[in-house]
This record gives sequence, structure tokens and C-alpha cells, in this order.
Amino acid sequence: MHRCLDVLAQMLRESRFAPEAPLAGLEIELNIVDAIGEPVMRNAEVLAAIARPDWATELGQFNLEINLEPQSLSGDGMLRLENDIRARLNHAEDRARSRGAHLVMIGILPTLCEDDLGPGSLSANPRFRLLNEQIFAARGEDLHLCIEGVERLDTHADSVAPEAACTSVQLHLQVGPDEFAAHWNAAQAIAGAQVAVAANSPYLFGKELLRETRIALFEQATDTRPTELKAQGVRPRVWFGERWITSVFDLFEENVRYYPALLPLCVDEDPCAEVDRGRVPDLHELTLHNGTIYRWNRPVYAVANDMPHLRVENRVLPAGPSVADVAANSAFYYGLMRVLPYEERPVWSQMSFRAAEDNLNAAARHGLDARLYWPGLGEVPAPELILRRLLPLAYEGLRRWGVDRPVAERLLSIIEGRCLTGRTGASWQVANVRARGGDRYAALRGMTLDYVARMHTNDPVHTWDV
Repeated sequence: MHRCLDVLAQMLRESRFAPEAPLAGLEIELNIVDAIGEPVMRNAEVLAAIARPDWATELGQFNLEINLEPQSLSGDGMLRLENDIRARLNHAEDRARSRGAHLVMIGILPTLCEDDLGPGSLSANPRFRLLNEQIFAARGEDLHLCIEGVERLDTHADSVAPEAACTSVQLHLQVGPDEFAAHWNAAQAIAGAQVAVAANSPYLFGKELLRETRIALFEQATDTRPTELKAQGVRPRVWFGERWITSVFDLFEENVRYYPALLPLCVDEDPCAEVDRGRVPDLHELTLHNGTIYRWNRPVYAVANDMPHLRVENRVLPAGPSVADVAANSAFYYGLMRVLPYEERPVWSQMSFRAAEDNLNAAARHGLDARLYWPGLGEVPAPELILRRLLPLAYEGLRRWGVDRPVAERLLSIIEGRCLTGRTGASWQVANVRARGGDRYAALRGMTLDYVARMHTNDPVHTWDV
């Protein structure tokens, strides 16, 4: 890893990277359920039925993931992206149905029970098994999951399977090396607003917890630190960070300096020799290690068409509720990322890093009811920040991307609609369950089936009635 890090530094000095490209890509993680909305542990069987190379297994046997190739957002690109997602999901749903299963885009599947998430629920991929073994070898004790929300969850786990409950949308943006720090800082600054307006994970193991419980669950379910190391301030495996950066190198250097390798797998490639021969190194060990450090905005080094490039991978968003909602969340993010990194006086020069982290935590806890800090506004309700300051910037950013105005207006009007109604996926789930009353699990199961039916209409969640 140290050799890889040295070579990365050399490549950055010598400007060996592809320039910034107006390309955006995304990944969506999904859950597999049966006819009554309960998790189904057969992702290998469903994946075989889908039979498409853009689909893959995820950590849990009740998870799948779809990866969409980076594409231009200009013109009707956002509309084409939305239609592409819908077409792929419709095909996958048809094939899953032939196996007695259905796909659900949601931050945390509400019908998951603790018994569903043991070592036997991990996918067969040897990498997942090794990751589980290494995390518990590092900890030397069971995972303690304790989340204080509307209700309280306090339990233990003997595997990393609870991490599989977290299903996300990950947004990728290719960025040139000189612009990377500005884009990463901007992504950190808006993480709280993203989560507030997109929260979709209020339930875990039958308990109503946070509006975006996925944030706390992911942080705790992959924690390699025993209690004494937490007390000593050792960095967690999932974290927001601790400072604004000046270079992408800062993040990779932190990875090597502060985190032991969980997947000590090496290849024969000597990165120094590759660079000396004028070839592009894969930096395998560095990128593999980077994949086991779960920053909410992660740096990505990759090679495509014999050209190295860098990406910001935005990881704060939950999956769902509808494809239209996913497209709207994407438009909001990509619009802001076309403006904020280029401002003469950037937002991160006017606010502390701690304020950005506090925004994320407040948004995860309260959703649109959170109060968020923003320079020039102070601490204001999340809808006020989004409507007054961020949505106009997102519109301007999409204009700079060259997105057709009707496409931009349709997608960003979904973000506006959530702010005006106060309805996110999380608030809809809670209202639906409370309206049902009676047995909690029966209400969660009924709500999940209602959610799945509405997801397929592609109506945005702020228009859903309870």
C-alpha cells in the first residue's frame, strides 16, 4: 500500500490523470422480498434469473445491486438515466417474480428481524466472508448496536450481517485531480441537506428509530474498534472525516496511516515498475483497502480505457422510494456539485467542518424536521435552507450541465414538493404504520406491501397518501 501511495503521489505531480469529465454514474442497492413483504435469502438465484452483467450480489443474501455506466447529463440525459433505471428494474422485477421474489428500493427493509441477520445470511462471495472474519478478529468481541431514537434499540450481533440492512444509492462524479478537493469539500457540506430531504430508513428490527437510521446502523455495524480503542479516539471504519482537504492525496494517505488492512490480498503488479514503463498501474492494494473504509464521500481511483481517473463517490443517500425520487435526489446533488466547488468564496471556507458533520447527524435523526447550519443563514429549518438557498443553486448547476429546462424543473420540483409537504419516504412510512395501529409487525408488513405497490407507479413519495 505504501508503494501504491508513493506512485499515486507521483502521478498527481505529473498530471497523469484524465481531466474532469461531465459524466455521472450511480449504483442502487435493493432488497429481495416474498409475496408478504418479508426478506428472501436467495440473491444468487434471482441474479441468475436476471442474467444481466450490470447486476451483482451484495453483502446479504436478500440484497442485489445494479451499476449504471457513467453518462452525460446534458440535454435530456437525466430523463434518459431515469428511464434506463426503470427499464432495468422492470426487467429485474419480472425475472425475480418468476422465482417467487420481488425487489424493493428502500433504505432499510422494515420487515427485517434480528434472526434474519446472522452469519448464514451473508452472500457466498469469499470476500464478504473474509471481511466478516477480519472485522471480528480486529474487534475481539461481538458488535454492540445501540441506537437512541423515537424508540431504543440495544442489541448485539456476531457478524457484520446487520450492515446488509443498509441499502443505498451511490452517486459517482468524475473529477480532475486539481478540482477534487473542492468537490469533496462541497459534497461534505451538503450531506446534511441531502439526507434531510431524502430520509427513507425509520425502522430497524421493528423499532421506530431515526428518520435515516441507516447512517447510525452502518457506522456501528462495521466498527472494528473494541470499547477501549473507541475511548482512545481511534477512527471508526465508517466516518464523516475530521477536516476539509486540500488534495485527494490527503484521503488516501489517511487510509494508509490510520487503518490496518482488512483484506490483505496482493497482486503481482509492481506499481513503481508499471509507471517506469509508461503504463498505468491499477494500484490494487490501495484501492482494495479504500473499499473497506466507508467514508460518506469516498475518493475513488480507477482505470478506464488505459486512462486513470478520480471520482467522488457520494454514499449518504438511501435507496428509493421511487425511481423518480432517486432521479430527483441525483439531480439535486449533481446540480449543487456544478456550482458550489467553483464559487469564489466556497462554502467550506465559511463554516467549520464540525458544523457540516453536525448537519448530517441532525438530518439523520430528524429528517426534514432538522435544523441545519448554513453560512449567511445561521441555523434554520432544513426546508428553509433547501428552498431558499440550495434549490436555486441546483437549478443553476443543472443549467451549467446543459440539462434541458423541463427535465430540471420536473426533477427539482420533486425536491421542492417534499420540502413544502414535509413528506419524505421516512415520514410516509411512519405515518402509514401509525395509521394502521395494532400489532407493530403486521403494520410494518402491510406498510411494506403498500410501499412496493406505490414504488412501481413511479409517483414521487411526496404525492403518496397514507
